[in-house]
Amino acid sequence: MIDSGKIWMNGKFVEHDEAKVHVLSHVLHYGSGFFEGIRCYKTPKGSAIFRLKEHTDRLFDSAKIYRTEVPFTKEEVNKAMMDTLNINNLEEAYIRPLVYRGYNQLGVNPKTCPVDVMIAAWTWGKYLGEEAMKKGVKVKISSWRRLAPDTMPTMAKASGNYLSSQLIKMEALEDGYDEGIALDYNGYVSEGSGENLFVIKNGIIYTPAMNGSALPGITRDSIIKIANDLGYEIREQGIPREMLYIADELFFTGTAAEVTPVSSVDKIVIGTGERGAITEKIQKRFFDIVEGREEDKYGWLTFINNV
Repeated sequence: MIDSGKIWMNGKFVEHDEAKVHVLSHVLHYGSGFFEGIRCYKTPKGSAIFRLKEHTDRLFDSAKIYRTEVPFTKEEVNKAMMDTLNINNLEEAYIRPLVYRGYNQLGVNPKTCPVDVMIAAWTWGKYLGEEAMKKGVKVKISSWRRLAPDTMPTMAKASGNYLSSQLIKMEALEDGYDEGIALDYNGYVSEGSGENLFVIKNGIIYTPAMNGSALPGITRDSIIKIANDLGYEIREQGIPREMLYIADELFFTGTAAEVTPVSSVDKIVIGTGERGAITEKIQKRFFDIVEGREEDKYGWLTFINNV
């Protein structure tokens, strides 16, 4: 079980076991929540949150898409995340802010319910396993597709959207895989259950365009910048399923997954069957930056004592 120590709820810290919501809260019945996953890394200069501004901006954007006004400023939310790390003595952590519709009345219309905010943080290692960072993970193409663009907004990191992700993940695990990849409504590659995807072929790096019902990942954006600076060509475009099978390398990106190679798709081995040379180079540069071994020329790290 997660032991997150003290949790910030609507401006106050409460003990882990006392962080409760009413069973008739709107979010429990209708999925009316918006969240982020953010990592804090331990560096030689102290603990630093990775791309704090961009994560908070996306949290507020997700709420805005669903006509939800967050009852705290971005600055207050950022400070609360810092305070949550400090009060729990966490040098490195996974941070989970959640904006959600609380308890008042039930019904599809969320406007009658208050908007609550909570922040928790805890230690969380490699999402798909430590060994996977080198050996890669086995994935399958899911039978579940991502949402059509005129059904639900996939640019919002909304709680209800992750029912789709659960189906993709559970199907993959039941079938003996580590993860699943969903196709979009038009049959092109979209994303994993909680990760963006990059495909490498003949030295060119491809990633699904943002019209493919994938979340605009912040780690995805970071990897595009890193790859460009390393001199690689990046193409954001539609990717057919079979392109995965003949790729030289594949890797996932995400706050939880960070940079995780893919070793096989539908039991077809990708490249050498483990992390490829380009993936390794990008992965190394990413961790060198976030763990403070290399200059953060992008301004991605916010040290926790600076806010």
